[in-house]
Amino acid sequence: MTETSPIILWFRRDLRLHDHPALSAAVATGRPVIPIFIYDETVEDIGAAPKMRMGLSVASLAAELAQKGSRLILRRGSALDVLRAIIAETGARDVYWTRLYDGAAKTRDTHVKASLKADGLGARSFGGHVLFEPWTVETKTGGFYRVYTPLWKAVRDRELPSELPTPGHIAAPTKWPESDQLETWQMDSAMRRGAAVLADHCIVGEHVAKARLDEFIAERVAQYRTNRDLPGIIGTSRLSENLTYGEISPLTCWHAGWAALREGHSEAEVFLKELVWREFAYHLVYHTPQIETGNWKPDWESFPWNADETADVQAWKQGRTGIPFVDAAMREMYVTGMMHNRGRMIVASYLTKHLMAHWRIGQAWFADCLIDWDPASNAMGWQWTAGSGPDAAPYFRVFNPVSQLEKFDLKGAYAKMWIAEGQSPPSATALSYFDAIPRGWGLQPNAQYPAPIVAPDVGRKRALDAYTVWKSGV
Repeated sequence: MTETSPIILWFRRDLRLHDHPALSAAVATGRPVIPIFIYDETVEDIGAAPKMRMGLSVASLAAELAQKGSRLILRRGSALDVLRAIIAETGARDVYWTRLYDGAAKTRDTHVKASLKADGLGARSFGGHVLFEPWTVETKTGGFYRVYTPLWKAVRDRELPSELPTPGHIAAPTKWPESDQLETWQMDSAMRRGAAVLADHCIVGEHVAKARLDEFIAERVAQYRTNRDLPGIIGTSRLSENLTYGEISPLTCWHAGWAALREGHSEAEVFLKELVWREFAYHLVYHTPQIETGNWKPDWESFPWNADETADVQAWKQGRTGIPFVDAAMREMYVTGMMHNRGRMIVASYLTKHLMAHWRIGQAWFADCLIDWDPASNAMGWQWTAGSGPDAAPYFRVFNPVSQLEKFDLKGAYAKMWIAEGQSPPSATALSYFDAIPRGWGLQPNAQYPAPIVAPDVGRKRALDAYTVWKSGV
């Protein structure tokens, strides 16, 4: 029975067919494969924009599987309950999936694997979400890395396998189990009127993700070191959106980066370093899971951040701080679900230092608004800027958002792209912000642009004074 019984392939954040170890292993058995996606509590709990974006990715995967003569079964409920139900309906004896490393996923997967094995069933997890499994990268003394640069040096020259090919055929079961209809899940409902605006900026599916990578390598990687810091142009790969949902594997990106480096594009190494920065985030989440919810440095629990939703915090969320770099970045995120990397550092620094607000407020807002939201990268990025995390920018390093914009957006292209107030006429992208935001905010493009809620010099002094007082008592 086990030689012909189906294998359930449980898709999560690996929504592709190319370079998919779990899928390749299942297909290699010659047995029927039942691909499934489960809307469980971990999906229910993600924010509005990433949930909508995940729904688009699930639809794209379903279409890809249909072209292979397969299909994607959709079910809603507890993961273990759904898996047991499909096993009972189909006679499946094994479940395969790609490993995840954040706390919620690890807790769920550990329980599912133990329960299925207790039922006498096979349960196998595979790599593919990261380049290097967190437990395989160790310091010389056998511990995990707490600082990025030594980790980069440790993995830079490691040999990695070739990408796995897209299966030519996926064997189907004699009878398919029933499936939910994706539209009934309404994964875009929390976006409300912003859904239509956001959808225009999503680049969805593994084929377009690969095309995006190829375009980046061909046209932009040679100037990546400089152009990645310029928010007014497209100088980055913008692949974080696709990596988040596994529409492209990090291994595919890694091999493309190394190929460019061998061809003489020295700045491709910076791209490889960014891939390892993502690895570092997962390395830390695996070894120090508390980073997702609390200060990585425990002594920072006593730092006097404000955890309240103040009027200043609301202005920050709405892109109405009166600081053009901060406001442009926040509006870019609300419209596109993405934010330039330089912008992420600036808005995080302004919130946690100039406004003295807790980094968890920003972490939660990003989790609701970013289509490339990633539990590991989001947690580490916020704490890196706030000063409470590993390899952190010191708290006394306070980015000046005015001089930063002058340095990286000299002609003002980025600010004009996203801020309508005071422009005649405003750009289409700047106006689209007002189509996306809740009407209850009461904002209009012809309103007067606000004065700074906290001026850079005032905010810097307040932050440093607070740090000095706190440090003296630690």
